[in-house]
Amino acid sequence: MNGHEADIGMFLHRKAAELKIANAFEPSDYEKADIKRGLRNADGTGVIAGLSHICNVQGYYIQDGERMPMAGRLTYRGINVRQLAQSFIDEKRFGYEETAYLLLFGSLPNRQQLDEFKVCMSELRALPPRFTEDMILAAPSRDIMNKLQRSVLAMYSYDEEPEPNNIEGELRQALQLVARTPTIIAHAFAAKKHYFDNDSLYLHRPQDDLSLAENFLYSMRHDKRFTEEEAHLLDLCLVLQMDHGGGNNSAFACRVLASTGTDIYSSISAAVGSLKGPKHGGANKRVQEMLGHIKTGVKDWRDDDEITRYLERIVLGEVGDGSGLIYGMGHAIYTLSDPRAEVLKSVARTLAVSNGLTDELDLIEAVERLAPDVLNRAAGEERVMCANVDMYSGFVYSMLDIPEEFYTPLFAMARMVGWCAHRIEEAYNPNKIIRPAYKVISDKKAFVPMSKRV
Repeated sequence: MNGHEADIGMFLHRKAAELKIANAFEPSDYEKADIKRGLRNADGTGVIAGLSHICNVQGYYIQDGERMPMAGRLTYRGINVRQLAQSFIDEKRFGYEETAYLLLFGSLPNRQQLDEFKVCMSELRALPPRFTEDMILAAPSRDIMNKLQRSVLAMYSYDEEPEPNNIEGELRQALQLVARTPTIIAHAFAAKKHYFDNDSLYLHRPQDDLSLAENFLYSMRHDKRFTEEEAHLLDLCLVLQMDHGGGNNSAFACRVLASTGTDIYSSISAAVGSLKGPKHGGANKRVQEMLGHIKTGVKDWRDDDEITRYLERIVLGEVGDGSGLIYGMGHAIYTLSDPRAEVLKSVARTLAVSNGLTDELDLIEAVERLAPDVLNRAAGEERVMCANVDMYSGFVYSMLDIPEEFYTPLFAMARMVGWCAHRIEEAYNPNKIIRPAYKVISDKKAFVPMSKRV
């Protein structure tokens, strides 16, 4: 380290300590100012920020002013997602495109409408000429979400009419983003493996006759091979995570930018950046990492007492990543159950049996069963909580032999439809720019001339 680097390091270290003091708040500061932290009411419900037709998430009901637990319910345009998913499972057909049509256009398509939509998606799937070479290979990233966000923003430069200011042009852009995301993610991963992991470089073009889930598996694997069962299971995961209401952090971020009148690429890139955070979309990867610690640290996976003791150590920060969090447990809205997790768990059981992984799934279900008591004892309260979708999505992806680097990008691939639906709803309604307020509590200070500063 040379002198300049040492000086910079010392400056940053000193100023970081000062920043902590300058920006710190006490919990009592929020109470005195009656601030709803995280835009949450005192009872944990979200502050109502707008109206939407798109998606509803229900996990409790209000009775005599109190939140009462209930089985979780998720609806897309009023249709129960569990019914949608079960239909796709029973009929052994792909549901991503059909569900995308529902979220974007407001109703389920008939066969002709669905066929037309699939043709349109297929024609919009190809990336612009030299996009992979110039935007992905020329500037590879260790993080696929980072590369996806930059690629979405770069689409503006390749669009002959990036700010169409009409809903037809906006729809073209939305469908292109949905159709192109699997290829961007696959190519970003290939670049990461090649430039940072010293692997060979494999790039595959999307195929016109494949569904979105099939195209992703085709594009990400060196040999382009996948089974029909794998493609259907991935498709189901994407359907279950396609949207989760306008109040989740990434959809709200998208709507905040859309309310300013900016372009769709700016709005969607903000949503991608939000989902990248470990408190939002990055949780599924954290679950798998946590389960890895549990599998190593617990000798008898069938011993509830040993599992409980290990979970207690996780909460104390003695093992795991030191955060004290049991990832995959609890949700801002769901109480008794997360319908997405329940569907995935039922499907995962069948696949686990065929793959000889029932012991691992039993361990995950044991964590789900035992964690609420551990967390409640540590917090000194009685909260009703359930496993969320992240508890099982990572396990399903691992059974599909999908690398962990893809877990959050797959979430983004699913959610791209929901983001675009929220973007259009926000941008083409007479809404005001979203502008909440912050209460400033700093003391007034007198200006001190430079010559008199210490």
